Amino acid sequence: MATVLTRNERLDRLRQRQITPVLIAGGGINGISTFRELALQGIPAIIVERDDWCQAASGALSRMIHGGLRYLETGEFGLVKESVIERDRLLKNASHYVFPLRTTVPVDNFSGGMINATRRFLRLSDKPARRGALLIKTGLSLYDLYTRQYGSMPKHQVRSEAATRDRWPGFAPWVKYSASYYDAWISAPERLGLELVEDAERACSDALALNYMQLISSDGETVTLKDTLSGEQFRLQPHVLVNAGGAWIDQLNQHVAPKSARQKLIGGTKGSHLILDHPELLRMLDGEMVYFENQEGRVCILFPWAGKVLAGSTDIRVDDPDNVVCEAAEKAYILESLRFVFPEVVVPESAVVYTFCGVRPLPASDAKLSGQISRNHSLVMLPPDPTRAWSTLCLVGGKWTTFRRFGEEAADRVLRLLGEKRHTSTTELAIGGGRDFPAPAAQPAWIAQLAQQYALPVPRVTQLVKRYGSRAVPLLSLLRDDDRPLHHHADYSATELRYLTEHEQVCQLEDLLVRRTSLAIGGELTPPLIQEISLLMAQTLNWSEHQRIQQLQRCCASLARFHGLHGLYPTVMQQEAQHVSEQ
Repeated sequence: MATVLTRNERLDRLRQRQITPVLIAGGGINGISTFRELALQGIPAIIVERDDWCQAASGALSRMIHGGLRYLETGEFGLVKESVIERDRLLKNASHYVFPLRTTVPVDNFSGGMINATRRFLRLSDKPARRGALLIKTGLSLYDLYTRQYGSMPKHQVRSEAATRDRWPGFAPWVKYSASYYDAWISAPERLGLELVEDAERACSDALALNYMQLISSDGETVTLKDTLSGEQFRLQPHVLVNAGGAWIDQLNQHVAPKSARQKLIGGTKGSHLILDHPELLRMLDGEMVYFENQEGRVCILFPWAGKVLAGSTDIRVDDPDNVVCEAAEKAYILESLRFVFPEVVVPESAVVYTFCGVRPLPASDAKLSGQISRNHSLVMLPPDPTRAWSTLCLVGGKWTTFRRFGEEAADRVLRLLGEKRHTSTTELAIGGGRDFPAPAAQPAWIAQLAQQYALPVPRVTQLVKRYGSRAVPLLSLLRDDDRPLHHHADYSATELRYLTEHEQVCQLEDLLVRRTSLAIGGELTPPLIQEISLLMAQTLNWSEHQRIQQLQRCCASLARFHGLHGLYPTVMQQEAQHVSEQ
């Protein structure tokens, strides 16, 4: 089992590092990707994130890994090509978390939308408009060309009205045709981000990753970092600063590059999503995603996710990325869009078990509609000047699917600044639990062998492999000795959660509930379970009783504010009062 640094050991290493060749500020997927790329070249970079890894936009994606079909309409052929290539690389390199997803597009006419599509392609219009079967087939045929040349997915299929009704009897009467094609989805994006961090530190022992560490200021020669948990401050002199702040890029530049801060780089939009516990809708989808235009002609999605249904999303311009939540109006908008395509499906308020919202770090744009802003990425270099001794490389835009390519480009730019060369490629490099992970056909035999080796039931090993890929193996050796389930959740054991807490940079209760496991997004949290896990974490991380109560309060407040789980806090606090009285 690999040696894992504790947080105190990480802080000690930071105290000893007064100079670093590269400091990356921002622990979203693009910053993490850049960190991994540099570490694999032997560069002892440091990455800091003010909150937890992939906590903001990188944890609020639609859970799709896609080739960008709709970017064809705006002529971004290069982005579609890159996205298809990177999608298929993730299907291979992260096969424990990324899977093919059959996708169906309901269509209401045959030839509509051609004129508006032409105007959008020529950038003469940014109005949403409904697309007919002919236009969609044309787009999917182009998509197939990229897929056949650069990817491995099956060809698209267009269904007649009769065939559509046979497969989708619940579709609204306006649906006359349907088209199906393949993209992909990701089961655990936050965990994949963490595995990239761990891969980087394994590749370069002097590379250092610290969550809950914020860049707060600079004096032109050094930058000041602050531990957001303890308040301790550190000074560090970077040769290159990579600004991977996502929606916060402009704010970060104000701290480290005041003269350049007048250049606005980001014009973010927020996207909200709902997780629905709706067995009828789940059965209707039967493993497929429905990718549809709502009554306004805006694209929406609906697909199975972890036994629930994911529905989204919105696309709204925002100025303050710190305070975005899924508003009641957005929830109503998404549910209304769902009814537009499945009018007979009743979704009560109680079916919404989780909401999430993130800010897409799109490049600043004057486009009237956010859907017309490019999802491509770019690098903006701010060279040293009399007020700043280091070069600042800003990572602008980007999408989850292409994180590897964006990180590769950013790392190559940094390597040139350092006078170094690339010697390791990540194009075919497996990520985390995707290493030594068998193909689907070989997995049953592999799981059976692990079950026999570690004297655990096959269903339990299957469950762990689904959660962690090949990274389940070191955990199995611990579970062989003690795998007693939690009192309030039979599918997790105390040993498993203790292992995650000790090995995966878990600092807060929310880290474990929201990002290291799917307990929150899967709608599985209950007040007794939260309390039980808080007691387990307190024992593991040596929290005092006061610290544990603070963690409960902070976590429940965050779950209520950002994820719509308003009923947890009062019940948890009532339980705590009872717990204290019984001591």
